[in-house]
Amino acid sequence: MPKKSPCLKIPKIQGEKAIIFSNKLSIIDKELEIQRNKDYIYIPLNRQPSKKEAEALKENFPEHEILVKNFRERKKKAKTLEEILEDKLSPHLLASLPKSMDIVGDIAIIEIPPELEKYKETIGEAVLEANKNVSTVLAKASAVSGTYRLRELILIAGEPKTETIHKEYGCQYHVDLAKAYFSPRLSYEHHRVASQVKEGETIIDMFAGVGPFAVLIAKTHKKVKVYAIDVNPHAIELLKKNVRLNRVEGKVHPILGDAEKIVEEKLCGIADRVIMNLPEKALEYVGAACKALKPVGGVIHFYSFVDASQSLEKVKSSFIEEVNSSGRKVEKILFSRFVRATAPYEWQAVLDAKIS
Repeated sequence: MPKKSPCLKIPKIQGEKAIIFSNKLSIIDKELEIQRNKDYIYIPLNRQPSKKEAEALKENFPEHEILVKNFRERKKKAKTLEEILEDKLSPHLLASLPKSMDIVGDIAIIEIPPELEKYKETIGEAVLEANKNVSTVLAKASAVSGTYRLRELILIAGEPKTETIHKEYGCQYHVDLAKAYFSPRLSYEHHRVASQVKEGETIIDMFAGVGPFAVLIAKTHKKVKVYAIDVNPHAIELLKKNVRLNRVEGKVHPILGDAEKIVEEKLCGIADRVIMNLPEKALEYVGAACKALKPVGGVIHFYSFVDASQSLEKVKSSFIEEVNSSGRKVEKILFSRFVRATAPYEWQAVLDAKIS
């Protein structure tokens, strides 16, 4: 909403000098935007200049005018978490604040260190204030574990829920953080893998979750077939909803079950590409991935955890060994990198391998 305000009209060539001078006089209205046109600059003022200030302006800027004009309000910069909490926590506790958090849809997930445990609700409220798009703040209460790769989460602020809709690269995903694994930190990987898929390919996503690889591939290609497998029935139900939500019916085929058994029973020798995003156990499924590939071979996207005692070379050699023992051969490692840190001294790594 425009706001009427007294202002200083100055030839544009003197604009920067006039802004600095007006700042020194403390007469600039910093809540309004400075305006410019081809010849002049208009500096909004918080009040009419006093007699002494008017004389100083006349002396320094003989061509100035004082007018009344409409100005747009400046967009207020959102406060950071540290700024909101600086009068609520001591400096040494502020230093312990997490430097990052995950945001899934309108849910923020934060890790609270032990020394901040008794302030978790205060921190949760500050997260809501700092992130206007967030309506729920959950704190991690355990590590990711179990067959379904879930973690315990506790509500520390906002609406009590674990379900949301997350948007990523033009796709929308129904997510329930209490029932199915999902990580927004893998967003780039979803996009990177999808961008390598060629029209006409058949893809098997062995550990599909709610479908961030499968749905994006189908959404960005006209003619693909993606078999999306997961052992978690909740993940498969969410995946089915996401297939409908993103209108990729007929391209993504959700399948409930263990990937090794499903490949053995239904999907041997049909895939151009296999995605293996189950880093804690993917090595155990390399044989099944090799069986899934067409006789002529294809590409495997293999994810694994790496600790400080290992290297990418060690991951590569373990993977190559498993492929060899399945009767296939790694023709070439196309790409490898560390994807993200997952714990102190532990990382998630990815290999893209051409298998013959």
